[in-house]
Amino acid sequence: MKAYVLEAVNELVYKEVETPKCKSGYALVEVKAASICGSDIPRIFETGTYHFPTIPGHEFAGIVREVADEEYKDLVGEKVGVFPLIPCRECMPCKEGTYELCRNYNYLGSRCDGGFAEYVLVPVWNLLPLPEEISFEEAAMLEPISVARHAVGQLQEVQGKTACIFGPGTIGLLMAQWLRIKGASEVLLVGTKKEQAELAAKLGFDKFCNVKTQSVEEFIQKNTKEQGVDIAIEGVGDNETLAHCLEIVRPGGELLIVANPHGDAHIEKAVFWQVLRKQLKIYGTWNSSYHGGLDSDWTEAVKALESGDLKASLQITHKLPFDELHKGLKIMKERKEFYNKEIGRA
Repeated sequence: MKAYVLEAVNELVYKEVETPKCKSGYALVEVKAASICGSDIPRIFETGTYHFPTIPGHEFAGIVREVADEEYKDLVGEKVGVFPLIPCRECMPCKEGTYELCRNYNYLGSRCDGGFAEYVLVPVWNLLPLPEEISFEEAAMLEPISVARHAVGQLQEVQGKTACIFGPGTIGLLMAQWLRIKGASEVLLVGTKKEQAELAAKLGFDKFCNVKTQSVEEFIQKNTKEQGVDIAIEGVGDNETLAHCLEIVRPGGELLIVANPHGDAHIEKAVFWQVLRKQLKIYGTWNSSYHGGLDSDWTEAVKALESGDLKASLQITHKLPFDELHKGLKIMKERKEFYNKEIGRA
């Protein structure tokens, strides 16, 4: 089979490799669509995976072509989404069913071979059968869609509240859609590009602040009758954005921290006081909940796609043939061209 193999940092080679052999408890999935995650860029070009060689890619969907166990034979031919985290099932979080917090997990695309290949070996438990109404491109976005839902799910209550998201990238716009689904009265967005504002408008979010041309504080005051937002979401990962969030959230409000930090976080004393004086509630979030076929962020993501309440396809800015993955990676690495989500098709 053809696969993109990371042989060392910044050495991603497209070549023929042996097709994985199916084994008990696993299924062989033919990859039909894979999307590039922002985390794939440092993983491929800067830090590497946990060992070499590794086939990257953890956002993908496909068709089950083979199973090793008779009990799973009905899966053959099924369209499936893939939860990429493989839990140990032994640690305390696993025993509590919070598999996303597993302390000893394996992970498709970073700790073991992932979806930037024609075929990938996946534990049967990690497969989520999908209805035909969901396209392979949308199915390849189930992971970020579920991550966004999990983030919004950390908040106490969304119905009727105002929210501001700093960082309208893939996850940011997906969170905006989830906030709307859950009944938020207003979703404000803060970004840096006119293309972000244009894409947000296509999704139905027309209140956008470009920090290069407009004051964030004035934007928030104008759109909240000088009250501040109920919910501030940090989706950038830097000190300045965190400070803005603490400034614009109302007393008694909530701060949700989503983005991976670019470096150490340093908060000025006057800004830190906001946490205390406003009695803010601060939440972190990590990955997404998944329980096989039982209710989870993933099953809710499928429902939202199937109903049309969440329009993931509008966020796809690039569709590339599988053999042009390097082009997509270059676009994301160099940041000379606007993108939101890039999908590779078989």
